[in-house]
Amino acid sequence: MNIVIFGASGATGQQLVKQAISKGYHVTAFLRQTSKFSLVHDRLNIIRGDINNLEQVLEVLDEKDAVLSALGASSPFSYDQSLVDGFKVIIKGMEICEINRFVYMSFMGVKDSRKQAGVIVKYLAPVLLGTEIKGHENREKMIMESDLGWTIVRPPTLTNGKQLGKYRSGEDIHSTRFADTISRADVAEFMLSQLTNDQYLFSKPALMY
Repeated sequence: MNIVIFGASGATGQQLVKQAISKGYHVTAFLRQTSKFSLVHDRLNIIRGDINNLEQVLEVLDEKDAVLSALGASSPFSYDQSLVDGFKVIIKGMEICEINRFVYMSFMGVKDSRKQAGVIVKYLAPVLLGTEIKGHENREKMIMESDLGWTIVRPPTLTNGKQLGKYRSGEDIHSTRFADTISRADVAEFMLSQLTNDQYLFSKPALMY
């Protein structure tokens, strides 16, 4: 399988790249900047570009099978309109290239998922991370209104912990903790599993331990 990962230079994005390669996938990592990215592999193609540039996005999407995104705002306290606009370009590019499968990492705290969260995310996240949540809501809306075969993954606070492979997923699960966290490695594992599993096609599953 040939996949594109947007936001590959971030901590979760690098987990996606590593695990995708370990599964035997051919990976194209689309990066805003390469200074934070040091991974090298025969099945890894690194492209530096701008998600707002349709020509660059089309070039990277050509003849690919699926797209995953771990893109996020550079700061959780400032609204990044260029990121929202870039998602329009990614979606348009996927439709032009006839790529259907799109797995997007959002946040457990966006809209209806807030009721699934623990106390910290449910009550404090809207205050502390309101701008970031607004960005996710806008991007989710664009994805859901597209013709893509999407899955929107909503994890709680991310950690650099180990890949446990044991977590709950779904739109109807609820927190049993005061403050929820999950490792980026487990989020990456779940996102990649959706490429060969339609259980959450057109769904917005939360993830939690």
